Amino acid sequence: MKKYLAELIGTCVLVTLGCGTAMLVGCDAANGGGYILTALAFGLTIVGMAYCIGNISGCHINPAVSLGVLISGGMSVSDFIGYVIAQCIGGFAGVGILALIFGAGNVTDMTGGFGANGLAGVNGSVVAGLVVEVVLTFIFVLTILGVTSKKAAHGSFGGLVIGLTLTLVHILGIGLTGTSVNPARSLAPAVAAAITGNAEPIKSLWIFIVAPLAGAALAALVYKFLEKEKAEAK
Repeated sequence: MKKYLAELIGTCVLVTLGCGTAMLVGCDAANGGGYILTALAFGLTIVGMAYCIGNISGCHINPAVSLGVLISGGMSVSDFIGYVIAQCIGGFAGVGILALIFGAGNVTDMTGGFGANGLAGVNGSVVAGLVVEVVLTFIFVLTILGVTSKKAAHGSFGGLVIGLTLTLVHILGIGLTGTSVNPARSLAPAVAAAITGNAEPIKSLWIFIVAPLAGAALAALVYKFLEKEKAEAK
């Protein structure tokens, strides 16, 4: 149960600091500094959590990452289910903290509600939104699988590499979809926004669940293929 608790705490911290920063600084095109601050908030949170709970749960704090690890053979189906449940609960806990900090009546002005994801940056295009999230998640999860491989020669810098990669995908993705690459990070803000009167994020929520999972599955399959090819070459 400790690893599930670690995932819950990690996801709660990610939503609190990442989405909280987005709410505080805004992510509109006229305020480019908000892009960088939000990207850094998500990335640095991953760095901190990786070195904090990584030795307990692996610091997935993302159902898409857990799916990638599952397909790669790094965890059981029962653990995958437990991780996803814990991550989703952690996401809602993070949103609860944000509601206490900002006040439920003031959270829909800057980011669409609790830092929720949306399609405004791609002019409402579902196809474009799916492509963005699949590609960004593919890059992120592929990096994680490579860095955490037993054959990786990264020393103690794995958490830093992963955090910087999340920062990088956010720099591109924030202006397009708000960057999800994490269903648990998207689920809680969308639901909370709907509860407080903004139903827009919930309408496109399925994109930020399906696309990250698809991108993660693709990354896991590609990495398994590449790793197998490398082993056979030797």
